[in-house]
Amino acid sequence: MVFKAKGFEVRPAERRLLAHGQPVSLGGRAFDLLLALIELRDRVVAKDELLARVWPGTVVEENNLTVQISSLRKILGPDAIATVAGRGYRFTLPLLDDDAPASPAEPSSPRERPVIAVLAFDNLSNEPEMQFFSDGVSEEIIQRLARGTQLRVISRTTSFQFRGERKAEAAQRLNCAYVLDGSIRRAAGQVRIGAHLMEAASGTTLWSDHYDRALEGIFEVQDDIAESIARALDHGFFGVATRAVDPAVYDLYLRSSPKSYAPDELRTSVGVLEVVTQRAPHFAEAWGRLAYVRSFLHMYLPFAERAASAGHVVREASHALALDAQNNDALVARCFVMPSFGRFVEAEDFLERLRQAPGSGDGRRYISWLLRLTGRLRASLDEAERIYRLDMLDPMSANLVALARMAMGQVAEAVPVYEDLVARIPDMSFPISSLLRAHAFLQDWAAVDRLLALAATRPLREFQDTIPFVRAKRDPTPEHIGAWRSEFEAHVMITGGVDVARLVYAAHLGLVDEAFRAAEGARLGPVGASTDIMGPDGYRTALLFQASMPELRNDPRFPRLCARLGLVEFWLASGQWPDCADEVPYDFRQECEWAKGVPREIFGF
Repeated sequence: MVFKAKGFEVRPAERRLLAHGQPVSLGGRAFDLLLALIELRDRVVAKDELLARVWPGTVVEENNLTVQISSLRKILGPDAIATVAGRGYRFTLPLLDDDAPASPAEPSSPRERPVIAVLAFDNLSNEPEMQFFSDGVSEEIIQRLARGTQLRVISRTTSFQFRGERKAEAAQRLNCAYVLDGSIRRAAGQVRIGAHLMEAASGTTLWSDHYDRALEGIFEVQDDIAESIARALDHGFFGVATRAVDPAVYDLYLRSSPKSYAPDELRTSVGVLEVVTQRAPHFAEAWGRLAYVRSFLHMYLPFAERAASAGHVVREASHALALDAQNNDALVARCFVMPSFGRFVEAEDFLERLRQAPGSGDGRRYISWLLRLTGRLRASLDEAERIYRLDMLDPMSANLVALARMAMGQVAEAVPVYEDLVARIPDMSFPISSLLRAHAFLQDWAAVDRLLALAATRPLREFQDTIPFVRAKRDPTPEHIGAWRSEFEAHVMITGGVDVARLVYAAHLGLVDEAFRAAEGARLGPVGASTDIMGPDGYRTALLFQASMPELRNDPRFPRLCARLGLVEFWLASGQWPDCADEVPYDFRQECEWAKGVPREIFGF
């Protein structure tokens, strides 16, 4: 059902509040409270009843309810919720068609967007080495379909796992409505491409064609195939024109796509793409990929080298965006080279452009990760789940959806994803670290013991702090907590710095005052020592908002810490408040107003 009032619309199934058609940022508790008041609008609702409905099974102070009521009045207007002295609250905003049965939610679009899988085209050339060309052309067709139509296109990482005899399994395993398959034969300067579109349910071929072209016309063929598929499925197609490039340069471009994102592989890709962009300066896709790959490598560089690296990324991304203003790779690259904290306002421009841009690509999966950095957990989970549905076999997509579930407190739902990752990719360290935390929150100590033994054989790098945290959480005796405190305080004293992850862990172990003392007196970013944390998660702010670790957030000193990180400036400037704004036991927005004068810490690259 949908509840409508003048200027507002509440969609319970989607857990969304719209104001004049635009989504309003609303915390989970505030939404539950609003829904309860609307459903019980025919009477005054006692405070105790509201507390029981919105905080079931939890003892909370009445101030929590007052804060949530205040936040709802700021959005809906002061007269939307009446206070009845000594009795409770009543929702008084008139609903449209209030006496009529609740109407079903309107569909978000006139029809459900179908899902299509593009399989890796078969290489019919005499040279097995030409498989890279066949895969590359198939990948470009995926990009053109995703960008030029409203079709939902399964990512190449997932669909390309179905080759040879396994292609027969693709439709059922990927749960898609349509499958595009084909073959490529290349000889000298000519290429022959055959393609056919099949309806998965019936096995019926809806469209097929073949193309004989010179290599210089490969982009036109890719657009022709994408447009033919769109027509066959009754969708419009809006392609992005790509000027022809020399076939040898195009070969280099297709070879440049990284597979594992290991630093050495990233460096090789950067070198190849620098040659491509030098030889084809009008090739927007190559500039975008170069910026993206370099920005990923940027996060593994020593901090002293990052300013120069970021300068390269900014120039390369600017080239790509000048040629194609919606280039996904270039937009995510600009987000990646922002410092871990301090410049959220600037980063939001590129993040929002990325969210609005059509298309797919590796970079889009990180929208979820970027949203969590400013506390927008619900939006992060929505993005992560959407990407995961189209890319379930990709390790990074799986990791990001599990992280988003963990952040929202859906720990049990994250565990199977991590267990699968640990089994499938034993060399990766990040699933072990996250799975350790998940089992610790679930108090599954047998699983923790198993993983601790496994972690002893793996380099956890920037995730190393997880192990002492989990050990202390498992056995929180004064002796163990004291040892954790001593190590924490010694680290701060020796290095002069502390990262937010250590602050969150300390507060969760009961050391709230110690965490805030460290935050007030230490540097929050790298200090130029060997202990600096490298990698994509180094000094990031996402852990501040984990549902299972609310201790820092529940303290009124939290907004002052956020002001030093640049988060308060972002929230006040953008109005994009974190989900916790309506969940903490104090007036979060007011505390942020008071904290906005706290100087931001300068975080260099």
